[in-house]
Amino acid sequence: MKYKRILLKLSGESLMGDKQFGIDNTRLSLYAQQIKELNLAGVEIAIVIGGGNIFRGVQAEQGGMDRTHGDYMGMLATMINSMALQSALESVGVTTRLQSAIEMKEIAEPFVRRRAMRHLEKGRVVIFGAGTGNPFFTTDSAASLRAIEINAEVILKGTRVDGIYTADPLKDSSATKFDQISFDEVYARGLNVMDMTAFTLCKENNLPIIVFDMDTPGNLRKLMEGAPVGTLVSAS
Repeated sequence: MKYKRILLKLSGESLMGDKQFGIDNTRLSLYAQQIKELNLAGVEIAIVIGGGNIFRGVQAEQGGMDRTHGDYMGMLATMINSMALQSALESVGVTTRLQSAIEMKEIAEPFVRRRAMRHLEKGRVVIFGAGTGNPFFTTDSAASLRAIEINAEVILKGTRVDGIYTADPLKDSSATKFDQISFDEVYARGLNVMDMTAFTLCKENNLPIIVFDMDTPGNLRKLMEGAPVGTLVSAS
């Protein structure tokens, strides 16, 4: 495998499948099987998942709710998704640990960096829930932060599109896909890869990002085997 330790970032919306809200169990099972393949191959896997399929703090603010309050509700949504993914993984025989940035001792361990790394070394899949534990930070920021903390070699951002394009391919038929692009060029072109805080964290710590289509079965394994899947964002 190309990488020994990875952080996989999944969006909450990806769990909806064809639904308008909530969790599609078929999509969840599909993800679990792909993650299991890598786990059996000896890859150390950490996961951060968003909560947009259930609740978004930004949406709450637009509706008149206090942003801080809304963001904490969004963190709880990420825990629901994390627990669902944990259950799906364990149902196919993958040993997992769920760590939360907010204390929820009945359902998850607290986030402890050394403990998380020890779990990874033992072959357990570690899921990081509740974002960074702070309002005003997205789960992209949580993914970048946790990846740096555990010394992950790369962030794999699983999305519904197969990479980064010059423009939105759904709106612009002339948009072309990048196989590889530098952090600086992403800035210069104003491309939306992650929120700026998360992206800057990756750039400053020289942590590459690969954006790829997680919904196509086999893509995750192909990527890990070195196949040209998705778009690589790196220092050069």
